[in-house]
Amino acid sequence: MTELRTLKVALLGCGNVGAQVARILIEDADTLAARAGAKLQLSGIAVRDVHAKRDVDLPQDLFTTDADTLVKDADLVIELMGGIEPARTLILSALRNGACVVTGNKALVAQDGPTLHEEADKAGVQLSYEAAVAGAIPILRPIRDSLAGDRITRVLGIVNGTTNFILDQMDTTGAQFADALAEAQRLGYAEADPTADVEGHDAAAKAAILASLSFHTRFALENVHCEGITSVTAADIAAAKDAGFVIKLLAIAEKLPAAGTDADGGEGVSVRVHPTLLPREHPLAAVHGAFNAVFIEAENAGELMFYGQGAGGTPTASAVLGDLVSAARSLVLGGPGRTETTTGQVSALPIDAAVTSYYIGLDVADQPGVLARIAQLFAEHGVSIEIMRQTIHRDAESNVESAELRIVTHRASEAALAATVEAVKGLDVINSVTSVLRVEGV
Repeated sequence: MTELRTLKVALLGCGNVGAQVARILIEDADTLAARAGAKLQLSGIAVRDVHAKRDVDLPQDLFTTDADTLVKDADLVIELMGGIEPARTLILSALRNGACVVTGNKALVAQDGPTLHEEADKAGVQLSYEAAVAGAIPILRPIRDSLAGDRITRVLGIVNGTTNFILDQMDTTGAQFADALAEAQRLGYAEADPTADVEGHDAAAKAAILASLSFHTRFALENVHCEGITSVTAADIAAAKDAGFVIKLLAIAEKLPAAGTDADGGEGVSVRVHPTLLPREHPLAAVHGAFNAVFIEAENAGELMFYGQGAGGTPTASAVLGDLVSAARSLVLGGPGRTETTTGQVSALPIDAAVTSYYIGLDVADQPGVLARIAQLFAEHGVSIEIMRQTIHRDAESNVESAELRIVTHRASEAALAATVEAVKGLDVINSVTSVLRVEGV
């Protein structure tokens, strides 16, 4: 039997995910060697504090604070430090030294993906980041490989478990945002500072990665329109529920006509993250708790959905090790590493070019002609109303009746819809615009 070669693996970072990666590399060494065609030897773990307490019992002699030396002596580098620096410098060093790199750093890939891929291409090595999007769910490799012969037209994703847990709690229990967030923090789904999650920044970085792979064009974080969930109220959730919808924070990337651009075939790509109403029968509406899911529409494959745990040490470690085995195989077999394809080069469209539907909640005067005036205003702006519901209520103190209108529009350009909402606000029969949310799946 031929003796397997040994590949040195450097691990940068030993947090929740890194510790599980190290454990699996040690405990499942024989299985991983059989699958990779080489022994994967964990040569060291770079950390800030070698004596810090960790949940996983690992050999103390593996730990080092000298990440630079560790990287230069490695065949494979796993970066799980997070942040931009020193992760960026260490990854570039690894690539330039001929090491394949596996990372879960969505912020870095979204910001500096083109530079990292360029260096990987120059060195002929593999750069992989399956763990950067949707945790354990295998989504990036299917987009890059399995759907390489198809044309993806649209991607809808629940890619942040924290916000999905919060919105799901608000939907199922009637909780206010602050209470649902506190519960997410208590259970460990949300950080003490949840800004990156609840403001949509985490999902936006993942949206940029999904768009880049799906449409073979490099999209950066700056190309993503981003809105978080902090303005979503229990009243919004209840009204959506009453109308047959559920609210999710969606990452959306879709190809649209781009009149006046030089994009391929007159098309561009809209990449955005925002709270979205979905019909309760839509597959993504059934994604509960901290789970993630990505829904893909392709010309030939049709509709596909990938579902699973979007975070956590062991699930995310599964994605990291899948990339590691793939990279190890490429080193064993020789030849250039697998890279992204950027043949499309379609333009990133501004949010005004997006095509969507709106859910609009209005508090209006209860008097004749109000509905007709509102409908006429929508028509003047070229926006068609699909559903309009009216509920009459009386103020207990003033004894004055008013009406609550809930309107769902047909799909139209974001610019037209936004202009319509602004015009509606100017009507003298409008007491207030109680909510404005986008709708998908209708």
